[in-house]
Amino acid sequence: MDGRAASQTITDKIPHLIAAGIEPVVLSGVQGRRDTVIEHHPLWPWGPAGIRFELRHVLRQHLSGWAYRLVMLLLSLPLLPLMLIEKWLWPLESSWSWRFAARHKGRALARAQRFDLIYSTGGAYAAHLAACDLHRELGIPWLAEVHDPFVTPGHTPVTAHERMKLEVERQICTHAQVAVWFTDQALAHARSRHPQLAERGHVLLPGIDNPFDDELPPYTRGSKLVLGHFGSLSSTRTLVRVIEALETLAQQTPDVFADIELHVTGGPLDPVTRERLQASPVQAVLRHHGRIEADPVSGLSGRARILRMMRATDVLLLIHGEEPICEEYIPSKMYEYLWMRRPILAQVHRNPQMARMLTELGHEVIETGLGEGDDTAARMAMALKALCMRWRDRGLADPSDGSPYTTQRAVARLLAAFPSR
Repeated sequence: MDGRAASQTITDKIPHLIAAGIEPVVLSGVQGRRDTVIEHHPLWPWGPAGIRFELRHVLRQHLSGWAYRLVMLLLSLPLLPLMLIEKWLWPLESSWSWRFAARHKGRALARAQRFDLIYSTGGAYAAHLAACDLHRELGIPWLAEVHDPFVTPGHTPVTAHERMKLEVERQICTHAQVAVWFTDQALAHARSRHPQLAERGHVLLPGIDNPFDDELPPYTRGSKLVLGHFGSLSSTRTLVRVIEALETLAQQTPDVFADIELHVTGGPLDPVTRERLQASPVQAVLRHHGRIEADPVSGLSGRARILRMMRATDVLLLIHGEEPICEEYIPSKMYEYLWMRRPILAQVHRNPQMARMLTELGHEVIETGLGEGDDTAARMAMALKALCMRWRDRGLADPSDGSPYTTQRAVARLLAAFPSR
C-alpha cells in the first residue's frame, strides 16, 4: 500500500530477501494490491468489525460519493448486530480476528509445502498472534518484528485492548526465537517487562533504500525559504510549536519572517493547528497542499510527486509529536527525508537515539520534554533564523551524501540475527 509506513517496511524488504535465497509466501490483509511476483494471499478477517473496517477501504478504491455511502450502508446493516456482540465480548481493535484467518491459511499452506521460518511483522497484533499460534502448533521457528511499541511508557494497561497488547508482547518475548524492535528504548522497556526475552531481543533500524530510480532531481533555491512538512498531523503531532516560532520571528525579526513560507502536504490540518492559526500572522505564509494524488498527465504516482516536492524544499520539517510513546518511536518519514539530501529541522520528544542519528548527519534538532522549561518555540525560532541567514548568504547545501539507514542493511542484520541461517 503506497504511502503506508507499515506496508513499506515489509514490501521493500522482499527483493532483498529473494536475493538472499529466501522464498517469501505472504499472508496480508485485503487492502492494497496483490503482489504479482511472489505468492501472496490477501485474507479477510473473520469478525464483523474487521470485515466492515476492510470493506470501507476496499470500496473506496472503486466507489465514491453517494454510491460509496449507499453500498456501505447496505453492507453494514446486517453486520451491525454482530458487531455489537463482538465489541461487548471482545472489545479489541477491529482487525483482531484476522488472527484466525491467517492461522487457518497458514495451516493449509504448511500441509502442502515445508516452511523454515514464520516471520510476523507489523503494528496490528493479529499478525503476531497468528504467527505464535502457528509456531506452537507446527514447531516452525518464529521471527517477530514489532513496529510500534505495545505498551505506552509510564502507563499501566487497563482496558481490554491494552491488556491484549501487553499479552501479545509477552507471547513474543516468551516464544519467538528472535524478536526485533525499531528503537533502543522500545527493546529496553520490553525486556524490563519480560526478562525471559534475554538476548533473543534485537534492535533493527528499518531505513529505506534510495527512493529515486534515476538521478537525484536537482534542487533550486527560490525567492522564499520553503519550510515543508510532509505527512499526517494529529492532536499530539501538531504544528503549534512551529507556528509559535514563526510568530516570534514575526515580532523580533520581521525581515526573516517575510522570507519564509510554511508548506504542509499530505492530509488535513489537525484541529489544534487550525485553532492556533485563526488569529496568527502565520496563516498568511501557510500553503496547505493536502493529499497529492497521481498525475494522469505526467504519469507520476502520488508518491513520486511527493518525493520530488520534498527534494525541492529548502528545509524539511520533521514533527515527532509530544506523547510518551515517542520515547520508543522513530517516524518512518525520517528515513525518507534523509534520502532527500536537504536540511532537516526536527522536533524530537525524549528520544536521544533519534536526536543523535539526525545530528550526526548534520541536521538541526529541537528536543522537547527534557524538563528544562518550555522554551521550544524560542529554540526553534533561533534555528529557523540561523537557517534563513545561511539560505540568504550562500544557500542551504545538501548536508550529506544520502542515508546510511537502508532496507538492504536492515535485511542483512535481520538474517544475521537469526541463528538458523
